[in-house]
Amino acid sequence: MTSKTISNGILRAVSIIVGIAILLWFLYKIQSVIVYLVIAGIISLLGRPIVVLLKSKFKFPDTLAVVTTMLVFLIIIFGIISLFIPLIIEQGQNLSLLDIDTLQANIENLYKEGISHFGLNTNEVEQSIKDSKYMSKINFGIIPDFVNAIISGFGSFSIGLFSVLFISFFFLKDSKIMSSGILSILPKKHDKRLRKSFVTIRDLLTRYFGGLLLQLTILFVIYTVILLIFGIENAVIIATLCALLNIIPYVGPIISAFVLILLSMSSNLGQSFSDVILPKTLYVMFGFMVAQLVDNFFSQPLIFSKSVKSDPLEIFLVIIIAGLLFGIVGMIVAIPAYTALKVIAKEFLSEYRVVNKLTEGLDD
Repeated sequence: MTSKTISNGILRAVSIIVGIAILLWFLYKIQSVIVYLVIAGIISLLGRPIVVLLKSKFKFPDTLAVVTTMLVFLIIIFGIISLFIPLIIEQGQNLSLLDIDTLQANIENLYKEGISHFGLNTNEVEQSIKDSKYMSKINFGIIPDFVNAIISGFGSFSIGLFSVLFISFFFLKDSKIMSSGILSILPKKHDKRLRKSFVTIRDLLTRYFGGLLLQLTILFVIYTVILLIFGIENAVIIATLCALLNIIPYVGPIISAFVLILLSMSSNLGQSFSDVILPKTLYVMFGFMVAQLVDNFFSQPLIFSKSVKSDPLEIFLVIIIAGLLFGIVGMIVAIPAYTALKVIAKEFLSEYRVVNKLTEGLDD
């Protein structure tokens, strides 16, 4: 091996590393565009059955079917905004989420009432709180800062919404636009196999996101009914928040349980802790457990086994690994990403037994 060969190899390796670094930097800089593309892709997957229905059953032209589908999404989006924004503001005011001092006082009050209910010495507890200054160490500013960030973020929301809808329109109008773009940068000899993979991925993810939407709707209905039965104020917005948190696998239900307890107790501030707050909270948590049982034994098995065709243990391990590597975002995108990788692996790596074992359900 000559020095020229070695130097060429080193230059090639350095060039590859620099190229990868530039690509990662570029992707980091356009991360908002990537988010728009991902959201638009999800909308197109959800809207595709509607477009197909309008074209096949009602004989709509392509453009009219897409426009009608986009109008349906716009009506849903603006309906949600017009319904929930006033409720979010009202809930924030009721729970004093925009006032750090009042929020801290409310939580301390609930804590003291709970201690008193269970028969502990109130003076000793108050003294221990003052001595330890435990409550003062909690950064309650995180909550109002988060809420204020959401409210102030509505200024840029319109730009993001327009971008997502614009991209979604073209994804729905030409379902092959993304796959064609990917094919254009890959070797032509793989076109047929890649096209087959893209169709399979599209069908599986369409069913997955449709099933996920059904799962969240079921949870929302159950939460709303429970909260309304026990007279919790602003039941709809609390149910919506807790249902949406279930998008995060495994961790989401734990967070939603905490949120449900806090909001349920806070909505009854000023009433008797023993006679009203504690019993209502226990009833609500019992209803929450019923909702989780329905979700765990009905909704999730239906979504995972019927849509992405993966074993529950397999899905669990994938989500845990993705969570360890990429955090909450990794847990959310783990199932769609893993499904896409399985389809591609089956098409290109079927000679390996481990691939055949993992992808055998895709033939059903």
